[in-house]
Amino acid sequence: MVQINPPLVNNNKLIAQWLLVCAVVILAMILLGGVTRLTDSGLSMVEWKPLIGIIPPLNQVDWQQLFLKYQQFPEYQKINLGMTLQEFKVIFMYEYLHRVLGRLIGLIFIVPFAYFYFSRSISPQLLPKLLLMLFLGGCQGLMGWYMVKSGLVDVPHVSQYRLTAHLGLAVLIYGFILWTALALINPPTVQPAGLAKPACILSALIFLMILSGGLVAGTKAGYAYSTWPLMGDSFIPAGLYDMSPAWLSAFENITTIQFNHRIFAYLIALLVVCFAIYAVKLKVAGKVRTGVFCMLFLLVVQIGLGISTLIFYVPIAVAAAHQIGAVALLTTTLFVSHSLTNSTSTSS
Repeated sequence: MVQINPPLVNNNKLIAQWLLVCAVVILAMILLGGVTRLTDSGLSMVEWKPLIGIIPPLNQVDWQQLFLKYQQFPEYQKINLGMTLQEFKVIFMYEYLHRVLGRLIGLIFIVPFAYFYFSRSISPQLLPKLLLMLFLGGCQGLMGWYMVKSGLVDVPHVSQYRLTAHLGLAVLIYGFILWTALALINPPTVQPAGLAKPACILSALIFLMILSGGLVAGTKAGYAYSTWPLMGDSFIPAGLYDMSPAWLSAFENITTIQFNHRIFAYLIALLVVCFAIYAVKLKVAGKVRTGVFCMLFLLVVQIGLGISTLIFYVPIAVAAAHQIGAVALLTTTLFVSHSLTNSTSTSS
């Protein structure tokens, strides 16, 4: 007798809601990661214990043992010599909560995934995407520890390359989850032709802009020039691309890194405005029109946050808002890109 498997249960809306919850928690993770970096807390946990690392210090003896371990590493010896236990507790908790939230994201993803999988609610087309998300999440955990390890050496600063990769992978996972969720709940509409490709290019450029911000964060280039629109007393500062080879300056020279980030911001601003004008001229409608205006609003907010971060010398709250503002701007462009990609052309 041939056994017939039960049919797939259509739970696309429920799956999309689960994915959107994952995306929101990842957004919170990106924000907390930024605060952890801005408070110089990332090197306070000198061990990586994926399974038992969720258990916090439970008493004074536990705290003393953790503090003694921290004192054996260069950040304490070269930067925080004389730090009290109470001061250590503050930076430790930022990094601890960052790691716990990472584990929580894993649970929020894995448990519903198992339910949907065993209840045969996942279509064959969706399953590979969800498995890829799971794999990328594991890679992100490894990348986080790989980044921290780069600072547990003679020079107690994490590598800007590893920090940028860690941030970029987080944003990539976020965007991938968001795009997949939109594919399940964002119905096609009739929109003007010729806008989907520019919108996708704009999304890619904003992602690159976020990576540029990672380099700024990793090298602390934001502290180099606290003036705007000039860098010091000129728009083009001295010392640009003065390393050998010259291209290395884009990744390791703080003047060049901040200059490039500013120029990239001007380019993004120009392109977003041009895209919005073109989209409105072509009479985009409904949710796409709303998304375009949201892009413009978030662009203005993001520019204001970026300038404020510079002129007020990188205050933690403003700098963290600037980082999350970039992801918010990316979110709107991804929504517009998906809606246009999934639309029916008015010219067809």
